[in-house]
Amino acid sequence: MNTPHRLNTIEVGDIFRQYGAAYRKRHKLPLQSLKAMSAIESCRTAALGGHVDKCDRCNHSRNSYNSCRNRHCPKCQSLAKERWLEARKKELLPASYLHGVLTIPYELNPIALINQKEIYDILFKSGTETLRELGFDPKHLGAEIGIIAILHTWGAELNGPSPFCIA
Repeated sequence: MNTPHRLNTIEVGDIFRQYGAAYRKRHKLPLQSLKAMSAIESCRTAALGGHVDKCDRCNHSRNSYNSCRNRHCPKCQSLAKERWLEARKKELLPASYLHGVLTIPYELNPIALINQKEIYDILFKSGTETLRELGFDPKHLGAEIGIIAILHTWGAELNGPSPFCIA
């Protein structure tokens, strides 16, 4: 699995290529998840073809495989993620921040996969209401709080819906 430019680095695509077929055989996944897995498996491999990158200054050239451009792909979205984070940092106020994570019980994951909009709408609404109520309470903060809510759709073990993250 190791390549000269990625010594001792295992990527999500490597895991999907090695274990994805067996995982899909044992688990029924929604079409959206199947498409994302397929894109990540083929990202920057011969399956998507390639192109030649050439330096304008020294004329050095190298072959590169094309990327999948899937929004769930960690390779393709790393630059977009960094830009998003930088933009969010510029919005921060000079105030204290707290990171909290709200999760749904693991047993609800199959229901969440089938009813994503409904489940995640409920999760965002109830999580926001709970945190705002706690913030207003004089026993806690006694103030109006601001919330940035992010939905992480894959668990740490890449096993489907995961925590609802409030930053």
